Amino acid sequence: MTKQNFCGRTRREFLWQSGCGFGGVALSSFLSADGFFSKAQAGQSPSPSAFLPAAAAKAKSVIFLFMYGGPSQIDTFDYKPNMIGMDNKTITVKTFGRGGHRNEGRVVEPRWKFKQYGQCGKWVSDLFPNLGECVDDIAFIHSMTADSPIHGSAMLMMNSGKILSGSPSLGSWINYGLGTVNEDLPGYVVMLDPSGGPISGAKNWSSGYMPASLQGSILRAKGAPILDLQSPGGVSRELQRELIDSIAENNDAHLLSRPNNSELSARIKSYELAFKMQQSAPELVDLSQESQETLDLYGVGDKQTDDFGRRCLLARRMVERGVRFIQLYSGGSHNDANWDAHGDLATNHNLHAGRTDKPIAALLKDLKRKGLLDSTLIVWGGEFGRQPVAEYQQSTGRDHNSYGFTMWMAGGGIKGGQSVGTTDELGAAAVERPLHVRNLHATILTQMGMDPNKLSYFYSGLDQKLVGVEHVEAVRELI
Repeated sequence: MTKQNFCGRTRREFLWQSGCGFGGVALSSFLSADGFFSKAQAGQSPSPSAFLPAAAAKAKSVIFLFMYGGPSQIDTFDYKPNMIGMDNKTITVKTFGRGGHRNEGRVVEPRWKFKQYGQCGKWVSDLFPNLGECVDDIAFIHSMTADSPIHGSAMLMMNSGKILSGSPSLGSWINYGLGTVNEDLPGYVVMLDPSGGPISGAKNWSSGYMPASLQGSILRAKGAPILDLQSPGGVSRELQRELIDSIAENNDAHLLSRPNNSELSARIKSYELAFKMQQSAPELVDLSQESQETLDLYGVGDKQTDDFGRRCLLARRMVERGVRFIQLYSGGSHNDANWDAHGDLATNHNLHAGRTDKPIAALLKDLKRKGLLDSTLIVWGGEFGRQPVAEYQQSTGRDHNSYGFTMWMAGGGIKGGQSVGTTDELGAAAVERPLHVRNLHATILTQMGMDPNKLSYFYSGLDQKLVGVEHVEAVRELI
């Protein structure tokens, strides 16, 4: 019966072409749902089980405060009183950084005093007096480890879970799994330091093998919020709307005739988003709507804190508007333009902590008083930490350290006022409860209501995951 003709057509052709192809579309949908097509033929659609929640979501948005270059853990939040008095002593210690593998070094004791803050009594360095006031809302991870002590690959790991480029970043995974809340703004926004972007550039907020609509969008705190957003030639918004509608209408028949129409559909959606952002983005960055008290809280108007303060305030405004993932970079370009303190440690860290301490504390306080901290997950840290010994014979600078460093989290269901894990007495390596970047990512996904070991995307014949192929646990002490 397969070859029987209906007006010169086979039954398959008749079914496919009748009703302008609607029958074929329906049949393709049914067969795909029954697993008739392979994942590749079905447009790489994720399995429904990928989105099963690990638990009820605690957070709706993530703000990742990325301290590019690698802040020194023993000069910020990892208190090491036993190092006092050891300055310039040569000791045996295993290190691996830009200078390669070494077995001994000259101690550079912490350059700032520490004091206790909050009901939890957390020791915090004089670099962060404002953040010290917030420690009861913060959970510190002192035993983070990573696979690379080199900026480029370490940043890729912190952002995408892999040391090689080509994989989707954390913000892309979150928007892939949850979708966006605000249709007028990107679900994934990146705000760079005015000195420039980090090493590896856009690879750090790339969507990798996922659709381009999931990559991070660069937003500026001053000037045009998003570059190249306005159409050339003064095209009116009304004409732009007509063009978008025309594109969609003219492709309706074409879309219906293809089982996999995701590419063209995504292109139309990108035009629509750009159209909507022309109105929404300028309103977002208009801080005249904020009170003077709020502007002062963030340090807006103060030369030292104005830039990062503006960006932290914009992060709060984006959370209010439903943006899923926001990443702020402290530091850009190279050398002392970021936290990469290879030369003069005190000059470097005084500069960058001075620019960020007040704005970050303001962000925590502002979110809390607005009732948003419980649903907003804050993550702070760099791509690695720094060594307890000097890199050079004369300077106080420290080389990179991926064996043990500090990050912290707050809000979004995180239990504050505690510290998890420890490094050795010099802060050189994690010794108690060593945790990997994958554990950090698993914790973030869990707080956003997703199972990190089920969230997957089919690519290159494999179910790809942010946390890799092996089972990864979230840091349960934090939750």
